[in-house]
Amino acid sequence: MTEPIVKLRPELNDIPAYRAGQRPAPRTDITPYKVSSNENPYEPLPEVLAAVRDAAAEIHRYPDISNSELVDRLAERHGVDADQVVVGTGSVAICEDLAKISAGPGDEILYAWRAFESYPIVTRIAGATPIQIPLRANETHDLEAMIAAVNERTRLVFLCTPNNPTGTALTNTEVRSFLDAVPSDLAVVVDEAYAEFVRMPDPVDGIAIARDYPNAIVSRTFSKAYGLAGLRVGFAIAHPSVAEALRKVATPFGVSNLAQAAALAALTPNVEAAAQARVDALIGERDRVVAAARAAGFTVADQQANFVWIRTLERTAEFTETFTAAALTLRPFPGEGVRISIAETEANDRTIDLLGRLGAQE
Repeated sequence: MTEPIVKLRPELNDIPAYRAGQRPAPRTDITPYKVSSNENPYEPLPEVLAAVRDAAAEIHRYPDISNSELVDRLAERHGVDADQVVVGTGSVAICEDLAKISAGPGDEILYAWRAFESYPIVTRIAGATPIQIPLRANETHDLEAMIAAVNERTRLVFLCTPNNPTGTALTNTEVRSFLDAVPSDLAVVVDEAYAEFVRMPDPVDGIAIARDYPNAIVSRTFSKAYGLAGLRVGFAIAHPSVAEALRKVATPFGVSNLAQAAALAALTPNVEAAAQARVDALIGERDRVVAAARAAGFTVADQQANFVWIRTLERTAEFTETFTAAALTLRPFPGEGVRISIAETEANDRTIDLLGRLGAQE
């Protein structure tokens, strides 16, 4: 860290920098594609664009600080009371605020690892200690080990399902069993940023879980399935007391009027149907890439998000260089693996071709 010219919190030295997916370099010989960030590759739906254009006429005004219309729509859609809904600037902001209201110095925040890389960041920001429980060999949460790690200092647990970056998902039965096993006053976050992409038996229903367990909080986002990553809008559903605490620490006016308008448009029936059709298409592409990776000889866990994870270990740099040379930027985790977002069909075709070549080199 650069030597500060003013007094700063010493904990900043322990906070890792968030690594965003890199954009591909411009090329004249081939179309470059970004497969390093888990974005929706489709352009915004026309109704969403129209809503944003209309809302742009009011950008000289502050947005609705309570997000009241969006909160009411979400509450109605998910069958909860409005005082259980909190809107924030993406699910990552929700996670940070949950850390702030739950933990401080001397406390612990527990999560599987590797998982969403914001977890250690928001833990350190809160001044708490991160407790990382290694994933099982099949890339899934080791819930038994996580339960065993809970102690009197544990204040918050993140369950990332589907898990970023490994793409594996918990079952509804597993999450409910976990909640039954931990103290009823321990906050447990069911982070469902990729919930719409799950196609497996006994899928997690975070909304129902949040209704049944007062200590459970579900976090979701409009960034992935709805394609609003650039506008930053997500939401949490929680017990009213938790929701009230979240509103206390949220950045005032954080969710712009453009984001609120886009989210409201996304929740209309015809737009939701169109977004779901796109999700279905992305799932088909995901399954096609997974099948090709396995055919090339790679072990790939059951993938339930909008990306594919390959445990490349010492070959991670080789994968990164090979994809970069082909004008694809993936997301490498040095010494561990690579995450390849499902993108345009041509990008996925190129990914499949490269996986076949890399597999042949083993």
